[in-house]
Amino acid sequence: MTSATAPVATSAPATDAPRWLPAAVLTVLVLWASAFIAIRAVADGLEPGPLALGRLLVGTVVLAPLALRRRLRLPRGRGLALVAVYGVLWFAGYTVVLNAAEHHLDAGTAAMLVNVAPLLVAAVAGLALREGYPRALLVGLAVGFGGVVLIAVSTSSGGTSPLGIGLGLLAAVLYAAGVLTQKAALRTVGAVTATWLGCLVGALVLLPYAPQLVAQAGEASAGALGAVVYLGAFPTAVAFLLWAAVLRRAGAGRTASATLAVPAIVVVMSWALLGEVPGLLTMVGGALALLGVAISRRAPRRP
Repeated sequence: MTSATAPVATSAPATDAPRWLPAAVLTVLVLWASAFIAIRAVADGLEPGPLALGRLLVGTVVLAPLALRRRLRLPRGRGLALVAVYGVLWFAGYTVVLNAAEHHLDAGTAAMLVNVAPLLVAAVAGLALREGYPRALLVGLAVGFGGVVLIAVSTSSGGTSPLGIGLGLLAAVLYAAGVLTQKAALRTVGAVTATWLGCLVGALVLLPYAPQLVAQAGEASAGALGAVVYLGAFPTAVAFLLWAAVLRRAGAGRTASATLAVPAIVVVMSWALLGEVPGLLTMVGGALALLGVAISRRAPRRP
């Protein structure tokens, strides 16, 4: 995904990172965790394709004023092609497949399958993006994914289906491919431009679902429509914009590893909002997931 002439180092050392970076990462994780709950809430009223289209249309509209205010300049050539590719893979493909997966999987199993993605990102980024394989990243990924597996085991309802597992793994692959392509695009394209265009491309790809969206939205409850607006405005527009800003300044492997904390945050949010008290195994898994993220984001010592 990168050319032979691409610079070896594309991100500033962790010690030179902006002070807002940790807050941005935490915001992204919380918003993406809330998306799992919102998607589950509207699964009965909106099918995967229409839900994804509605979410991306809202995200495109929310981001448009910011893009226009910055006098958006469309990227050209390779940069535009990369933005279009991850718009199709991540914004469109991943969103539809994740919505479909949550029709067949409980939250724990879905979280485990989707969180195969950080492992894929780290494996490919080490070679293709020349980020290498820092020991802290590898250890953190192992510990964090172990925690995700514990969460999945402890929250699984036992009703998993082969179709759901296949969709979950496909979502992870699309997620990883989107992150890696986006990282390459952000070398020449700004975060606002990349996010808005990616969201727009995803919405255009999903336009064939427009008739279904109109029909199902007419029968959906006000709460379901509100969830669609929330998904588009916050987990999509705000979170993806912050994600792009972080990814532009940090390695793809280390950035993606932070998302291993999402299942743990989902558990906490379910506890606080739905009154679902997690079991001991779930809490241990959440603690391991957070510990893995902390380890993976440790900056390597300079000689």
